[in-house]
Amino acid sequence: MSKILIRGARVLGGEPQDVLIDGETIAAVGAGLSDEGAEVVEADGKVLLPGLVDLHTHLREPGREDSETVLTGTRAAASGGYTAVFAMANTFPVADTAGVVEQVYRLGQEHGYCDVQPIGAVTVGLEGKKLAELGAMHESAAGVTVFSDDGKCVDDAVIMRRALEYVKAFGGVVAQHAQEPRLTEGAQMNEGVVSAELGLGGWPAVAEESVIARDVLLAEHVGSRVHICHLSTAGSVEIVRWAKSRGIDVTAEVTPHHLLLTDELVRTYNPVYKVNPPLRTERDVLALREALADGTIDIVATDHAPHPHEDKDCEWAAAAMGMVGLETALSVVQETMVETGLLDWATVADRMSFAPARIGRATGHGRPVSAGEPANLTLVDTAYRGSVDPAGFASRSRNTPYEGRELPGRVTHTWLRGKATLVDGKLA
Repeated sequence: MSKILIRGARVLGGEPQDVLIDGETIAAVGAGLSDEGAEVVEADGKVLLPGLVDLHTHLREPGREDSETVLTGTRAAASGGYTAVFAMANTFPVADTAGVVEQVYRLGQEHGYCDVQPIGAVTVGLEGKKLAELGAMHESAAGVTVFSDDGKCVDDAVIMRRALEYVKAFGGVVAQHAQEPRLTEGAQMNEGVVSAELGLGGWPAVAEESVIARDVLLAEHVGSRVHICHLSTAGSVEIVRWAKSRGIDVTAEVTPHHLLLTDELVRTYNPVYKVNPPLRTERDVLALREALADGTIDIVATDHAPHPHEDKDCEWAAAAMGMVGLETALSVVQETMVETGLLDWATVADRMSFAPARIGRATGHGRPVSAGEPANLTLVDTAYRGSVDPAGFASRSRNTPYEGRELPGRVTHTWLRGKATLVDGKLA
């Protein structure tokens, strides 16, 4: 079994320490550890975090391998410091059966640079009419615990209630894409001043907020868990805060792009800024940051949504919605949350590793950086600043909103159960 000594790392942003990896496990953490028989990685004060966990990734395989594959998507994940990702169900065919989720799970085992946990669809074909085989997906080799029709809202209250009742039996969670479909027909961007000036169909905040309000009440009624995907408005924050004050078992995520970008960017008509839910206002951005800081929003999730060049390099109305995010997520969080003083690195570890692993029941991930724990780790050069160049992405797609933008921080090393997947910023 190989040994690796990470020398002088600031564990969770604290004082420099050495971390010894022996095989798949952290053997020791402390000062002045012996490097006998070990490969030495000089951390030089870089921050060492538990491997990041993304509860919301689109790997596109099977069916849209022109956008991404399990291999390329997990290579992107490793480049961004992730050791586990949850793969959304809107593939072709839809991951609504035990057979499809097992296919994705096995692709992850065979080709993954990180662990891949499939998310099962809530309804057959994502059509919102009939529950998918939730129990069979949970009992399959994939052991699905998170179910979502992401990309579409489970808008039928009866179907949503039944899903919450079903997953309660085995401790699962329904992750809701909160979007009332009738309120967003023809919507192209956030409804507000900018949409009015540009003459683009508006996507009102209430379309998100009304579904969240309904679903937290359903979760309370059923006594089940509900997770809110890519929460994006100040009003949604207040609803989740109220629900938590009542003891409702609700968790919520925010994407990096909703922590940084606003609907003012749509004035460029650059389709790279077209995303679902849409970029909101500066007021919303600030509310989301505060909510992530105080724990109302539990986690950061990327909603990594790769698309081929032709689906984004076109006129705004025809462009697909979505952005890639795995390789830039930690940098955006450093800029918006750490460098603003809203979070320290220990809390970043909670929002991007501990909490998402707990919500998704990702065994072996989101564990403390201490002796006896799995060696799922990421090393971050927080002093680095550089311009984002999508040509260097590991993802198959390049639809990033940050091209040419200077961001802080760079992941230099990632270890999955003691095996390096990223070394000096290069895939192993």
